[in-house]
Amino acid sequence: MRQIIETEFRSFLIGKMPEGCRICQLGAKLTFFITGLCINPPSCSWYCPISEERRNKDIIYANERLVKNSNELLLEARLMDAMGAAITGGDPLLPSCSDRTIGYINLLKEEFGTKFHIHLYCNTADHVTKDLLRKLSEVGLDEIRFHPHGALGWNKIEWALNTEMVVGVEVPAIPNREKELMSLAAFLDDIGASFLNLNEFEFSETNAKELKKRGFKLKSDTIAAVEGSEEMAINSLRWIAENTSELNVHYCPIYLKDSVQLKNRLLRRAKNVAKPYDEITEEGLLIKGIFFPSPNINTAPLSTLKSKIQAEFEIPDEMISINQEKKCIETAWWILEEIAAELKKKGFKCYISEIYPTVDELETTRIPL
Repeated sequence: MRQIIETEFRSFLIGKMPEGCRICQLGAKLTFFITGLCINPPSCSWYCPISEERRNKDIIYANERLVKNSNELLLEARLMDAMGAAITGGDPLLPSCSDRTIGYINLLKEEFGTKFHIHLYCNTADHVTKDLLRKLSEVGLDEIRFHPHGALGWNKIEWALNTEMVVGVEVPAIPNREKELMSLAAFLDDIGASFLNLNEFEFSETNAKELKKRGFKLKSDTIAAVEGSEEMAINSLRWIAENTSELNVHYCPIYLKDSVQLKNRLLRRAKNVAKPYDEITEEGLLIKGIFFPSPNINTAPLSTLKSKIQAEFEIPDEMISINQEKKCIETAWWILEEIAAELKKKGFKCYISEIYPTVDELETTRIPL
């Protein structure tokens, strides 16, 4: 029997972890959402977790950034010190999107070099051809991850083995589907595929209704994990360990994605985008002080107000700035704590703010002073 190893991040592994997963755990993979379009209706549509904001829309995101040109993609990669990219969708290999996908792979390789690791998620639909797989390999795609539609299209996985790409399959660990998964694992082992990734099955805002309709329940003490998914994955791992010879298998729990991968990605970006007055938390968030002029008291432009406050309280240039989008002035939280009482007398509202270091600057906490 082959050995099942529990990793430091609570995942389980047989053999070697795919390179794409290893880089992802470091938070060093740019999530490159190439389109929200997909074949209609795919067999996985009932559990698809894609948000309504992106579903069925031909839009591009690099992490949280809406991408309108190549420069925005490259900027986002640099801001997180990306070591690679994970291309996803929707279906990035749709006939209407495949040239776009190939072009972006080429761009990323030219900009960051051949060691910039790119993996891509796709299905086994008819539009995935030998010629398309060859083009992906030639442009430098390092790793391809198939999501089979039932037992259909498994020959596409065999076709990919005739390229230079590392070939694997990634599927959710859906309770009561052990037999299907065992059959797939045996097939992958027989043909010499590199890996099988199992993801903990999860609820999202867009699939919750369909999952509940099919009898799936939320695992206790979690906000998204499906009850029985991890047990199904571990049982399958035991069978795979006994019945396969070389297939690498990795089970990825939601914890790894939310508490390890995301945290590490935020930390990488925070170090590059934090202003001198921002404090970076252990979770990769930014803490700062923000204050807003009351419209009925202070009608002067923010630039004028900033200059007056900076001079009055002798705040160094690098420790204060204007956030035009939020219509406020920012400084270090500890500076604001010291001067908040005086600012409030002048008609300002003062807060300590905690935000994500992402392009949308999502605020998680606002504490009034």
